[in-house]
Amino acid sequence: MLNIRDSFLVGVGVIQSFIKLIFWRPDVVFTKGGYVCLPVGLAAKVLGIPLVIHDSDAHPGLTNRVLSKWAVAIGTGAPLEYYDYPKARSHYVGIPIAADFRELSEHERTMARTEWGIDIDFPLVVITGGGLGAHRINDAIVEKLSLLLEFTSVVLVSGTSQFDELNAMTPVNSNRFQLHPFVSEGMAKLLGGADIVVTRAGATTILELAALAKPTILIPNGTLTGGHQLKNARVYSDAHAVQIVDEDRLKTEPDVLVYAIKKLLKDTSERTRLSDNIAAFARPEAARDMADMIISAVR
Repeated sequence: MLNIRDSFLVGVGVIQSFIKLIFWRPDVVFTKGGYVCLPVGLAAKVLGIPLVIHDSDAHPGLTNRVLSKWAVAIGTGAPLEYYDYPKARSHYVGIPIAADFRELSEHERTMARTEWGIDIDFPLVVITGGGLGAHRINDAIVEKLSLLLEFTSVVLVSGTSQFDELNAMTPVNSNRFQLHPFVSEGMAKLLGGADIVVTRAGATTILELAALAKPTILIPNGTLTGGHQLKNARVYSDAHAVQIVDEDRLKTEPDVLVYAIKKLLKDTSERTRLSDNIAAFARPEAARDMADMIISAVR
């Protein structure tokens, strides 16, 4: 029933897209993937309007796989070898991110920690699962928090859905531990001040960490559509740019994350290697390069 409903909605979307594109008469259509882009892309094809697409994830979604047949230019967030797109029309541009995501000097890192009220005499680990949080990661960190605080300061960005529960189980915020439901401002400084970041494997988050040249432990969510986080993580793991902790193992052995953090904090050369390798993926001109592709499509 849901497939029938979705097919009907796509059909309605195509009709609406035809009407709007005829009315607006755009010189080019740019889409980022997602099912809502399919009707617009199809209408652009039929009307002869140049179509440009961008794919952030290393695993193309269904919409982009369909639209790539007609796109005049395709931008990718990961190197081209991870895509089946026509190479002649594809360009590895990265993902546009905010300009404040950049590598910090030692002095800037110290100042960032001071601004956040974090003890500068302990290494800092920042754990974040995104705006909605990551329950397994949150649970593992809270369960083993006392062990972590023996050798590092911790900032846990829990997401809004689990914040109240975790807030009742953890110490009050201090210069050694902080719990935040979400960070709307200053995330670049918080991550930039960290010695290690533990996070999911969302494409944009990883490229922000690349711009920061930050040693990173990824815990990809394998249940999301198409397993795209697993495939994102593989891109950087193949390049020895991140370390991976398996989420299924984390559920049964929460100590595995504590061990991974402690081992990496002790291994300065490994942190340097991860920092250098992930920084190689940074694309600070991604927004400009993508804009150039769109303008070229019009010409």
